[in-house]
Amino acid sequence: MQVRDLWRKIMGKPTGFLEFTRELPGKADPRERVGHYNEFVERFPDNKLNQQAARCMNCGVPFCHSGCPLGNVIPEFNDAVYRQDWKEAYDILSSTNNFPEFTGRICPAPCESACVLGINQPPVAIEEIEKHIIEVAFDKGLVQAKAPRMRTGKKIAVIGSGPAGLAAAAQLNYAGHTVTVFERDDAPGGLLRYGIPDFKLEKWVVDRRVKLMEEEGVVFQCNANVGVNVSTNDLLREYNAIVLAGGSTIPRDLPIQGRELKGVHYAMDFLKQQNKRVSNIAVEGSDILATGKNVIVIGGGDTGSDCVGTSNRHGANSVTQLELLPKPPGERTPYMPWPTYPMVLKTSSSHEEGADRKWAIATKSFIGDDNGHLKALRLVDLQWTASADGRPAKFTEVPGSERDVPCELALLAMGFVHPQHTGLLDQLEVERDERGNVKATEKDYLTSIPKVFTAGDMRRGQSLVVWAISEGRECARKVDEFLMGSSQLESKDHSLQAMAL
Repeated sequence: MQVRDLWRKIMGKPTGFLEFTRELPGKADPRERVGHYNEFVERFPDNKLNQQAARCMNCGVPFCHSGCPLGNVIPEFNDAVYRQDWKEAYDILSSTNNFPEFTGRICPAPCESACVLGINQPPVAIEEIEKHIIEVAFDKGLVQAKAPRMRTGKKIAVIGSGPAGLAAAAQLNYAGHTVTVFERDDAPGGLLRYGIPDFKLEKWVVDRRVKLMEEEGVVFQCNANVGVNVSTNDLLREYNAIVLAGGSTIPRDLPIQGRELKGVHYAMDFLKQQNKRVSNIAVEGSDILATGKNVIVIGGGDTGSDCVGTSNRHGANSVTQLELLPKPPGERTPYMPWPTYPMVLKTSSSHEEGADRKWAIATKSFIGDDNGHLKALRLVDLQWTASADGRPAKFTEVPGSERDVPCELALLAMGFVHPQHTGLLDQLEVERDERGNVKATEKDYLTSIPKVFTAGDMRRGQSLVVWAISEGRECARKVDEFLMGSSQLESKDHSLQAMAL
């Protein structure tokens, strides 16, 4: 057989990357979509999806695998999509990713940054293909509950129902263990439910997956705050293993003059309230609304972007987003070569809807009126100097740049420092690392307390949803080994080795 014929046999369309360029699904007009909280990205028509899957080159060394924390088998599911074999595509994708409907909507797609085609062309639209695989699979009835045939008799408590907790619970349940998930909020999902706005992830998507897990045998106990209204001692006594997956929930503060003023809030308090309103759930405490206000979001990451989109939907008078660091470059530099994840300028859908983005600015103080309400921010420009590797390393304030800008609502979106210590972690007296996270290594995910494991942001610190899912899966395998002596759950490394063979 000639090499050309072999190439055609293992690839859907060997010349696809030469014939088609990258395209993404259309979006609703920004002026229209700010009037609601629904998702607004359209589905690819069949011919466009076929073309985008055809762009995957099935390269000899597919670096997209190394870019994906889950080790998704990307060329293979792209080929299946090109051939319109949706069962095969779904089987391949779900073998490494428990929740492609989440990652396909909110993952920053590090796999695409590592795509070989991305060296000199726009990369394959992997994230969109992933989302379409799972949604088509649901449409065609390919996604069915898979309850284990036999139970081991082992009971496991998973504390936290964010992506790490859900992934750990799903995998441990597949292994035949009896799994109960404890969630302190009124519904499962963690960050997915109350941290991600509905216009990026509608909550029926979360409910659909939770319902499926319940059908498979996972039990969810909500309003169950372990360490407060659920006894840690009871869990240690009643369960064979415990997985701590509570996330990194303590936000980074900005302790400057005027921090106590009314109108200065953490971003997650603002976002959680709105998610509850959309779900017709009563909001606790005073309303945090952007309506008619000059809003300044302090922090340039995804959470800050979510605040921008939510503020625009509230009908803010103006929305400004501040970032301490200088403006990133528009494309890769010598200091961020392929296939590393590049720190380049990104424009989110929320930014498209309207925001004044400013870089290299520090907030000096919050200024209030006579009634204790925020009325302005005192800002100053920064001058950054770069380190030897080209990264911003040191800044000084620009003389004469200090000024006051109107602001009635300031949202602190500067990330998270560590998990909550009071309650659960303090009662367990579990060892923590120098950053305040629960101490455990990737080798075994085991904490300083026998039979207590940890995964996700609670262990590694604030990170991506895709990393949380990966952590939950890997932790589940270690728990299974701990309980049974060996594990039937496949690790990411093993799946990649099998694929290579």
